[in-house]
Amino acid sequence: MVYRPTEKTRAARAQRRAALLDEATELVATGGFAAATVKAIAERSELSVGTVYSYFDGNTDLLAAVFRAGADHELAVVRAAVAGAHGAPARLRALVETFALRAIRGRQLAWSLLFEPVDPRIEAERLTYRAAYHELTTEILREGVEAGVFPEQHLGVTAAALIGAISESLTGRLSPSHAVPGDEDTDDRRIVESIMRFCFHGIDYTGDDTCR
Repeated sequence: MVYRPTEKTRAARAQRRAALLDEATELVATGGFAAATVKAIAERSELSVGTVYSYFDGNTDLLAAVFRAGADHELAVVRAAVAGAHGAPARLRALVETFALRAIRGRQLAWSLLFEPVDPRIEAERLTYRAAYHELTTEILREGVEAGVFPEQHLGVTAAALIGAISESLTGRLSPSHAVPGDEDTDDRRIVESIMRFCFHGIDYTGDDTCR
């Protein structure tokens, strides 16, 4: 007799898998990907290691799923902020502000998603995540150029430069092992405003939206 999963058993399995991902995400958010071992996830979930493996094709598959879930959530929040803003300058500000503030306030998870050394498969997920931000930033820049509020420029190059600058400028603030000298005494909002000014100056925009 061939076992065929019912809608109820499929739903239960999906729910259990989601719960395992939540446990793994909590571990990443407190100790990075290195802390999210199958053994640790099994202990937190009060399951056997074998049971955890029955939901994922190994630890790398699990961590890649954790990365996708975390990255997709952060991207969705940024997209919503951008969609709620009116005009290219306000949209760019919403992107930078939302991304940077959320990263600073969820430092360990942000560090893991952006910078922590990871398996090549997870690094591939990271590149996909970065490409999505590049696409979103390019769209904002195109809107601004077409509206005549941003000067003509190479949209792809500028978008890549902005994303690189935003990420790099957060490195010291997010790193669990080191910080930029004096950075620890700087208010989160001031850091974001500094990043904002740099981004607007980088696209040669000097309108009133640069800082609030």
